Amino acid sequence: MLFWVIAAILTLGASLAVLLPLTGGMKGASPAGDHDLEVYRDQLSELDRDMARGLIQPGEAEEARAEIGRRILRLGAAERPGSANPAPSRGARLLASVAVLAVPLLSWGLYGMLGSPDLPSQPLAERLAKNPADSSVDELVARAEAHLAANPSDGKGWDVLAPIYLRLQRFPDAVTAYRNAIRLDGDSAARQAGLGEAIASAAGGVVSADAQNAFEAALKLDPANAKANFYLAVGLAQEGRKAEAVAAWQKMLGQLAPDSPWRGAVQQALAEAGQPAVAEASPANGPDARQVEAAQQMSPQDRQAMIETMVAGLDDKLKQNPRDEEGWMRLIRSYVVLGKADQARDALGRAVAAFGADSEQAKKFTAFAASLGVTATE
Repeated sequence: MLFWVIAAILTLGASLAVLLPLTGGMKGASPAGDHDLEVYRDQLSELDRDMARGLIQPGEAEEARAEIGRRILRLGAAERPGSANPAPSRGARLLASVAVLAVPLLSWGLYGMLGSPDLPSQPLAERLAKNPADSSVDELVARAEAHLAANPSDGKGWDVLAPIYLRLQRFPDAVTAYRNAIRLDGDSAARQAGLGEAIASAAGGVVSADAQNAFEAALKLDPANAKANFYLAVGLAQEGRKAEAVAAWQKMLGQLAPDSPWRGAVQQALAEAGQPAVAEASPANGPDARQVEAAQQMSPQDRQAMIETMVAGLDDKLKQNPRDEEGWMRLIRSYVVLGKADQARDALGRAVAAFGADSEQAKKFTAFAASLGVTATE
């Protein structure tokens, strides 16, 4: 109710501020020229007194009297009808008054139809006190920020808020939150990798020295951290060390789980680098990192031949050791990348047979192959 009272008073005040000059504001006002005319008359009287006391010569007095007379004539011409902007007519003032009154009336009417005047107010304190399940993301963030403003030493709170800032693309805030979490709760691979990602994102995707330091700190704590490995490879590519970046991404493909969310990012990065997304194998299965780097200098035909040789070596190894679960998935994916759908389907059949059609591994192989567009044959 208080809101409506305040709104009504403000609307009334704004309307009166416009209406009063249009209605009665002109009635009691004296013409502006009356004051000027009195001034000129006083000047003429003063001029006569100065001449009588001998303070001014007759010739000078005549010139001054003539100048004052010209000013009085100009003032009289300005006040004649049609010589200046005419005052608004009664009809114009009435139309303007109706327009001023119509604006608040129409606004309130539209709000009554389209708005929610009966909705109870929701002060910020009440919204922040709601069940988190019933709150929006903005309300949850506001609640966390209010808590941290009152408890800036809550490392866990900063740790929770940092990745949320990152998803909301509030990158400078994410950097601050990650640094506070690390300072208060100590190092962890996830925090250092998140800090590196926030720094790089705040710089428009450039993996700066600060970001590299954070990613390297994450790898010291967890050498298999996918985020840190991926962004360090991005940094290599940005420095022009494309071969090293490709080798790092290929190595990641060989280590990532089939359902890892980073697999798609690595494959996209390799595609943008113009390289086939084939996982780097160990020396027993194919070329190592140095050989992959050397392959960048090969012709497309030689590179394709090298990759096929690597895949064939992996196939032979699986024939000798068919219980290699990751090896079968690498082989299926490699045949798909090479465009050899029949060989990929055959590899899927052999993988299923090696572990049994009813095994969990067989279900995993089938789902993985299906995600690549390969289905088992009867």
